[in-house]
Amino acid sequence: MEDSSSLDPLDLKVLTQLQVDASLSNQALAAAVHVSPATAHRRVARLWERGFIEGVVALLSPRRLAEAGAPLLQAIVEVTLDVQASERLAAFEARAVEEPAVQQCYRVSPGPDFVLVITVADMAAYQALAQRLFSADANVRNVRAFFVTQRAKFGHRLPLPPA
Repeated sequence: MEDSSSLDPLDLKVLTQLQVDASLSNQALAAAVHVSPATAHRRVARLWERGFIEGVVALLSPRRLAEAGAPLLQAIVEVTLDVQASERLAAFEARAVEEPAVQQCYRVSPGPDFVLVITVADMAAYQALAQRLFSADANVRNVRAFFVTQRAKFGHRLPLPPA
């Protein structure tokens, strides 16, 4: 029986190509990794089935959206709770991940308990989110928000071992 947590060299080549461009046709992917289209299709299906691929999305440009009249305010927010009992950490985390404006939520150590990446329309939307998520929670002790003025790099590719 195959180990469902292992990746062979072909799996790694397929995942590398999909991280570069997930919109590749099956034929183009097969050519890029030097296999038949049927083999490429089976590999991608198996990688989905085994949970190595979680989704396929379009990455939008905040700059272009702003130019088109849809300004975005992005913030990186550190949150420290007053009580770090596991159920209190889990409760805050559950509330944070339910907020559509919270794009990423990390439980971290040492330092703050959480780091959130948030995108909202404007400062009024941020203040409303802060009221719901931070001020209304008696267990939130400290919040430090860093507002993004320029995005120099946005990476989405995970490092993979060589194929």
